[in-house]
Amino acid sequence: MDFLPLMKKKIVYLSAFLSPFRSGAEAMVEEVSQRLSADFDITIVTARLSRTLPRRDILGGDVHIVRVGVGCSIDKYLFPFLAPFAVRSLKPNIIHAVLESYAGLALVFCTFIVPRAKRILTLQSTNTSFFLGPIHRSAQRMTGISTVLLERAKKYCTADVMLIPNGIDLSGIDEACSFHAKDSGLVLFVGRLEPMKGVDTLLRAFAKAIKGLDPSIRLRIVGSGSLQNSLQQLASELEIDHRVLFTGRIVGKAIFDEYARAEIFCGLSRSEALGNVFLEAAAAGCAVLATNVGGIPEIVQDSVSGVLVPADDIDAAASALRTLLGDPSLRARLSSNAKRTAKQYDWSGISKLYRDLYRG
Repeated sequence: MDFLPLMKKKIVYLSAFLSPFRSGAEAMVEEVSQRLSADFDITIVTARLSRTLPRRDILGGDVHIVRVGVGCSIDKYLFPFLAPFAVRSLKPNIIHAVLESYAGLALVFCTFIVPRAKRILTLQSTNTSFFLGPIHRSAQRMTGISTVLLERAKKYCTADVMLIPNGIDLSGIDEACSFHAKDSGLVLFVGRLEPMKGVDTLLRAFAKAIKGLDPSIRLRIVGSGSLQNSLQQLASELEIDHRVLFTGRIVGKAIFDEYARAEIFCGLSRSEALGNVFLEAAAAGCAVLATNVGGIPEIVQDSVSGVLVPADDIDAAASALRTLLGDPSLRARLSSNAKRTAKQYDWSGISKLYRDLYRG
């Protein structure tokens, strides 16, 4: 007797940004969707943002991409209004919005335009406040990447929020580490060059920390953003521009080479929901220096798997960085402990949590 195959559940992700504009939240969408494409029929609806990008695309061979908008930066503002109509045409069982801002607002409109679909929201950011109440209440289920976001959610709704952190590509990082040795005296930052990332504090702390130390000590700043020119000017004013290299944005697995070569990773964020870069750096064997803000203490334990300092405290950051630079045994102990922590965050395990959520 012949049986018809069971139809896969249709899942649509709402993500205003996607590669080549991806950051931490978008990494979750891309990594999880590809790992679950055998179990579900998955489409990602995103903003087009560039005319060089096709309106329809395929990710990893199985995940469909639908881009909405006219092909320029205004598309992120149009996304909340255009995306729900694209979702309606796809007739999904589940709509999963990732990030509270543009995708979250699109989910609000989906409650009216696609009312029969189940709605999930993943909380990813501590840096947004616009329309948070309706965005939280638009979801029937919520996940958050850190307990900081779970606590914030209690202000806006009574629904339970499931803790599912973002993940890292452990195999990709391990592969990069197999090709590169640590570069003595290399300090690394990876992230957007925006005020919340505290790169100005990092430059000032680095200038203080390296006084009288080996001239081979240097800082690589990987990323782009609105502050790039002003930060380069600050490095010049601090007379450390010959020791600081602004690489611009590095995409894909090439970023793992940066972690693999660095001895110390330093991120002095003013706010951070979780901070995937700290996990990636830890997995690559970097000694981590970070700020005690947001979700960072959930993944970096002070004096155990890294060193935590207050945000905007130049003296504390400079002192901690100088100590790390001069103490190889401390770096080795911190990086060994951090590696064990990072192994818990591989994307394969994180994806299974989302698979169980969708099936439920």
